[in-house]
Amino acid sequence: MPGYVLTYFPIRGRAEPIRLLLADQGAKWTEDEVQLSDWFSGKNDLKKNAVFGQLPRFQDEDFVLYQSNAILRYLGRKHGLVGSNEKESALIDMVNDGVEDLRLKYSRLIFYEFETGKDKYLNDLPNQLAPFERLLSQNSSGGKFVVGDKISFTDYNFLDILQVHLDLSPTCLSAFPLLSAYVEHLTTRPKLSEYLKSEKRNKRPITPKHK
Repeated sequence: MPGYVLTYFPIRGRAEPIRLLLADQGAKWTEDEVQLSDWFSGKNDLKKNAVFGQLPRFQDEDFVLYQSNAILRYLGRKHGLVGSNEKESALIDMVNDGVEDLRLKYSRLIFYEFETGKDKYLNDLPNQLAPFERLLSQNSSGGKFVVGDKISFTDYNFLDILQVHLDLSPTCLSAFPLLSAYVEHLTTRPKLSEYLKSEKRNKRPITPKHK
């Protein structure tokens, strides 16, 4: 039987927070890359068999799961990344929903509005980031993680969305010292740092729109 298998396109995209979690937790997984041309042409039955017609697909032995946030929550529970009590778990879910909202806005920009809407998006980005800065300030003065004293599955999702925005605008966190320190704090974790510097990670574009 296989161990962890992550099926996705040869990009970072929706699968990257999952990869960040697995790498940081020292988990081993196999990448099952699907070419975009094969996916859209229906060359195989993968799209047909996907529950909602989407990837990523995650397999843990004989258990198969779709939807990126469901996969993150599953791995969060399995690896003890869901907070220390029910209130922390609820806050972690809340932040993850906030990250999802921002990811949807980012995706809409990249895929549909980049040529006409980039300036407007970047002008409004501080308003989108400010709530996350406030959340960090309320947890150990921003010196640790987004919720509680331990890393959670949403930290990987949050880190990824901050990194894709830094790619879009390298100065976007300049007015947010806690967010800047948070990125530094997470990316210097030894196993995560090793993954972030790896050839496999860096050869993958963020989206099909990136080169």
